[in-house]
Amino acid sequence: MTPDRDPRAALAEALRRHAATDEEEAADRDLILAFVLRHEKPFDRAIPQGHLTGSAITVSGDGSRVLLLHHRKLDRWLQPGGHGDPGETTGEQVALREAREESGIRGLALHPTAERPLDVDVHDIPARGSEPAHEHLDLRYLVIAPEGAIVAPDLAELREIRWVPWDEVGALSPDRGLRRALAKARAIVQP
Repeated sequence: MTPDRDPRAALAEALRRHAATDEEEAADRDLILAFVLRHEKPFDRAIPQGHLTGSAITVSGDGSRVLLLHHRKLDRWLQPGGHGDPGETTGEQVALREAREESGIRGLALHPTAERPLDVDVHDIPARGSEPAHEHLDLRYLVIAPEGAIVAPDLAELREIRWVPWDEVGALSPDRGLRRALAKARAIVQP
């Protein structure tokens, strides 16, 4: 695999360079790297133990707020993100599409200087219906909304979606991995 030709090789190289913030993220990075090297199509939902997902830590154009959604099935506040669609081969593609679909915001863009991925996290997804329990190996990217972005979501999977001022994020009780990713994003957009 050479990074200039194979998206999987480019991701492996990015993961090798990724500077983890803590031991938990370092362990998750290493697990994701090993997974990427083992699976030709790491976003494939048919892989029994899990698959890569892409998430967008989406920040308002002025950097003062972050977009969070309350997920209907998981009953938690999360960042936009989810599964890859057939043909998607990079975390950036998945994160941007998911953020656009879940928020309805047009003109979202990857932050031009943030590390890619910004953060990585592995989390368990419980069994539901015919889908067995599995892991999401999440690649998180910093995404910037245009000034004056209007949130126009499809609420099928969401209870709520809203812009949250940085100082109010803690009241929504994000998990430790999301708090870590949000802290990284805030340090970039509000140095």
